[in-house]
Amino acid sequence: MNVAIMQPYFLPYIGYFQLMAAVDQFLVYDNIEYTKKGWINRNRMLVNGAASTFSLPLKKASDFLDVREREIAPDFDPARLLNQFKEAYRKAPYRASTLPLLEKTLLFNEKNLFRFIYNSIIELRDHLGIDTPVVISSTVTIPEGQKSQDKVLAYCRQLGATSYLNPIGGMELYERQIFAQAGIGLNFLKSTLTPYAQFGNEFVPALSIIDVLMFNSRDVIARLLKSDYAIL
Repeated sequence: MNVAIMQPYFLPYIGYFQLMAAVDQFLVYDNIEYTKKGWINRNRMLVNGAASTFSLPLKKASDFLDVREREIAPDFDPARLLNQFKEAYRKAPYRASTLPLLEKTLLFNEKNLFRFIYNSIIELRDHLGIDTPVVISSTVTIPEGQKSQDKVLAYCRQLGATSYLNPIGGMELYERQIFAQAGIGLNFLKSTLTPYAQFGNEFVPALSIIDVLMFNSRDVIARLLKSDYAIL
């Protein structure tokens, strides 16, 4: 049983879904503190050949609330964000097949931050043809007070994991020896981010998965999800 654990990210880059497709169960945190500097409610799209940040504005609240306790700002206009995507990718080759997914995702009637993002993750998972079950962390009981590596190990045990797969960026956070002592293998996924055509401009990597969908066929995307990475 191979398991991965991630924060809920809004329209994340392809590596998020490569990780999801590579495991047997994918756990997404809802009972984790919201962080401003992360990618929970923001990402990047291609605008005039350069990366441009888009985001979900949040209702003002304590910085110490969990993701599941945060709300999207009342003045958030999903139609406006949808139009930004439409304009940025108006000449993209796979615009017609991607826009219905964007509309379904952005126009989802939900103000709770986690539920809104979770819905987008599930919509994208299904659109990409990934069949990995997605588990919400608060539905899995672990001992209170667990943090960092110990918390991940606790979830792995509860899910019956024999191995844990993490993005390469977390390589310094976890120790193979500690996981091995718990009877769990530890590996890391490093996305290759092979360039693809973006209106003939210099390739801008690691944009939202929406960029990948706008410029690539289903067959190409299936290949990118299954093989455009290394397991270390």
